[in-house]
Amino acid sequence: MPIADKTTMDRILTLELVRVTERAAVAAAMMCGRGDEKAADQAAVDAMRSELNRLRIKGRVVIGEGERDEAPMLFIGEEVGTGVGPEVDIALDPLEGTTICAKNLPNSLAVIAITNKDGLLNAPDVYMEKIAIGPGYPDGLVDLDMPPSEAIARVAKEKGCRPQDISACILDRPRHAKIIEAVRQTGASIRLIGDGDVAGIIHATDPEETGIDIYLGTGGAPEGVLAAAALRCIGGQMCGRLIIDTDEKRARSERMGISDPARIYQTEDMASGDVLFAATGVTDGNLLEGVRMNRGIARTHTIVTRSHTGTQRWVTTRHKVGEKFDFID
Repeated sequence: MPIADKTTMDRILTLELVRVTERAAVAAAMMCGRGDEKAADQAAVDAMRSELNRLRIKGRVVIGEGERDEAPMLFIGEEVGTGVGPEVDIALDPLEGTTICAKNLPNSLAVIAITNKDGLLNAPDVYMEKIAIGPGYPDGLVDLDMPPSEAIARVAKEKGCRPQDISACILDRPRHAKIIEAVRQTGASIRLIGDGDVAGIIHATDPEETGIDIYLGTGGAPEGVLAAAALRCIGGQMCGRLIIDTDEKRARSERMGISDPARIYQTEDMASGDVLFAATGVTDGNLLEGVRMNRGIARTHTIVTRSHTGTQRWVTTRHKVGEKFDFID
C-alpha cells in the first residue's frame, strides 16, 4: 500500500486534523447538558464536515454517521476534502458519546482517524466483541476466546500484581451481566461506563493516568475501528469480532466485503498504513479536558498522534468565537 507524502501527512497531523476535532468539540459543547442528543450530534457533524472540506485531501468516509439515506452528513462513502492531495480513508465520530454530552457527563469526545486508501476495515454497523489492553505487554497476551478471569489473571501476572489490583472498563449494559460477574469473581474492580467505548478503550492504554488496565465487552463495530486506529498510534493491543447473527446482517456484511463473519480482527487488521488520530474533549474525561468557554474564548484540549512516528502531541488551544460561537479565523 503506498504511503502518502510524509510532509503532507505531517502538516495534517500538526494543524488541520486538530482543527477538525476542535471545531466539532466546540460545536457539541454548546449543547452540553441540554438533553437533546440529536441536536448535539448534528452540531458536531456540521462543524466537522465543514472543516474536513477545507483539507487538501481526497478523502473517503469509511466509518461515519451511517448509510447515505440515514445520515445526510458524513455518511459512509461520502467524499470530503478539496479533492487535491493524498487519497485517504477516514473514520470519524463527530460526537463520541451523544448521551454523555446531552447529560453533561464525563468522557465525551470528537474523534477522527485518517490513513491511506483502503487502510480501514469497512465495518458494518453491527455489534463487535472487543478486548483491549495497553502497550508494553507480549503480543497475544489476551484474546476473545479466553474467559475474562484468564484475561485478568494474565494482565495481573505481567504487571506483577494481584488480580484484585486490576481495573476493567465495561459498558454498563444488561448484555454484559455475565462478564461483569466473572470479572468481579476475580476480585478485580470495574469501571462501568454509560456510553463512549472508544474513550473506554483509549483509557486502557494509560492505566497510570486513568486507572483502567483492560477493556472488555461488546459495542459498535465502527467504534471498534476508530479505537483500533487510536491504538495503532498510542500503543496497545485489541481484538475484535463482528456479531453477525441475522440474515440481514450477513447480507449487509457481504456487500461491505466481509467474507468471514467469524474472523477475529487484530489491531492492524482494522487500521493499517500510516494512521493519524486526533481526539478533542467535549466534556471532562480521564485523558482530556472538556471545552471551556468564557467571554468569547473557547479553550480546547486535544491529543493528536501518528502511527508512523509514535509521536503524541497534547494541544491546548484558545479560540476566539463570535456571538453564535462560530470561529473567528
